[in-house]
Amino acid sequence: MILLLMFITFLITLVFILFFIKNAEKFGFVDIPNERSMHTKPIPRGAGIAFVLSSLLVSLILILSGYNNLNRYYLVYIAIALIFSGGVLDDKKGISPKAKFLFIFLGTLILYSGGIYIRTLGTYLGHELLLPAFLTFPFTFFAIAGFTNALNLLDGLDGLAGTVSIVILGAFMWIGYLHHDELMVMLSTIFIASLMAFLLFNWNPARVFMGDSGSLTLGFVISILAIRATNYISPTAVLFILAIPVLDTFVVMTRRIQRGRSPFSADKNHMHHILFKRYEDVKYTVIVIVYIQIAFTMIGYQLRNADDFLSLVLFGILFFIFLALLDQRKKHRKKRMESLKIGK
Repeated sequence: MILLLMFITFLITLVFILFFIKNAEKFGFVDIPNERSMHTKPIPRGAGIAFVLSSLLVSLILILSGYNNLNRYYLVYIAIALIFSGGVLDDKKGISPKAKFLFIFLGTLILYSGGIYIRTLGTYLGHELLLPAFLTFPFTFFAIAGFTNALNLLDGLDGLAGTVSIVILGAFMWIGYLHHDELMVMLSTIFIASLMAFLLFNWNPARVFMGDSGSLTLGFVISILAIRATNYISPTAVLFILAIPVLDTFVVMTRRIQRGRSPFSADKNHMHHILFKRYEDVKYTVIVIVYIQIAFTMIGYQLRNADDFLSLVLFGILFFIFLALLDQRKKHRKKRMESLKIGK
């Protein structure tokens, strides 16, 4: 049934994306290169409209058919549709970061009313750290908004965000399957299939970009699955499964603060930018990052029943390793010292 569902979703997405590419310019969904772009010519942007629509269409068919009582999760799909509409607006007209956060806030509120929110931060040295009732919604919103934005920022190289998302979704599909969680299995399965169709056109050299309609929705969907997963595995194990988008955002924001800049300012110091500068090969850079994500995912799964204290310490060590490895200031300091010596 899962394979059949993936095949049907893949075919529908394929048709939708071909239609989108053909009509993107007519409807104004074209990405014009700027100083931060990795491409040099206009490319259709907003293919998330195609693969998210196909995913929601298949989900709607399953809900209306009464398959596995998925209709009890209708609020989840309403929340996803809301985030998707915000992403479409951003692809079409461009909306402010505040407006994006408003969409995510409303989406989180819908999830909260449907019983999907973060209840615990894990078990530390034998003691479970439960969130007080008044903190569950704010913390859930903070986590969802943070990861949704992190995945959005990861969408900087052809095929990167889509492939990393497939790895993460694959882990959550397996966890959902083992624990008989229909929502986790269906959401993961459908979005994996739609992303596979999308990657046929997004792999370097890309013919189309997913846009915010894709990256925001994907980030939100993965956030939902991550929250569901905490019912079965430790929260820090989930953190490892989400590693690349989370670590990349933490490292970049830390660097900006160290330089006296706003942590939310734009630059080209993300992991994929730095690795691309070194290797000058988009495909190779994406493959390296995906391998790292696979490694983190496997570590996270192995730590699913471990004490969160030691797992969090390990994640912190890995954060500082990434912080050091991706520090471009050392290169600039070395050049400055060499120029000073020559000047003397």
